[in-house]
Amino acid sequence: MNDTRVSDVFALWRAVPFLAGLPVDVVKALANVASRHVYPAGAMLFSEGEPVAGLYLIESGSVKVCRFSKDGREHTLHVFTVGDTFNDVAAFDGAPNPASAVAFTDAVVWRVARSDLHGIAQRYPALAWALLESIARRTRYLVGLVQDLSARNVKARLARLLLEQAQAQDPKDMAQMLTQEEMASRLGTVREVVGRALRNLATNGIIEFDRHRIVIRDSERLAEEADL
Repeated sequence: MNDTRVSDVFALWRAVPFLAGLPVDVVKALANVASRHVYPAGAMLFSEGEPVAGLYLIESGSVKVCRFSKDGREHTLHVFTVGDTFNDVAAFDGAPNPASAVAFTDAVVWRVARSDLHGIAQRYPALAWALLESIARRTRYLVGLVQDLSARNVKARLARLLLEQAQAQDPKDMAQMLTQEEMASRLGTVREVVGRALRNLATNGIIEFDRHRIVIRDSERLAEEADL
């Protein structure tokens, strides 16, 4: 790996929020043991229940972490994008992967094996504490997800998803609209229910469909629907 590439990899790891305050030596140690992997959209990075795959960092693209029911229905827990890490829990406790990871788009990721992560954490205790803080933030997110599923109906959860997607892209529209199947997977429901909720929002003039886009016509009313 040439000097420019080494510098780029170090910068990628340095930009991870929970690593930002750690000494340079810690970040270099992680970057030095990370291996680069390229996946086409739809490829499985690892499966739920398999031996721990390690800690991952996304260089480009996006990866969805999901679980599958016995009948094969997928529920997306989260979609991670550039600069995000994932699989922290399994990398930290050594238990099997708690969920599956699938390339949502073409993706390039870096992986640190658990054995390497363990060795670096033993040398640099500050890394162990940083990982605990990262896992704590993940736990807060999952608590919020459980609350969403129990306290909000599908239309409210859908409204919130649309707002989050709009904020991640253009303030007013989503150039690449999620399919109804993908929305259902994220919201813990089925495609038909999502379709009805979308039509209801459109009938009320809150959103409109423009070919392969959803255009938010009234963000304030959409936020009211999301109960924000």
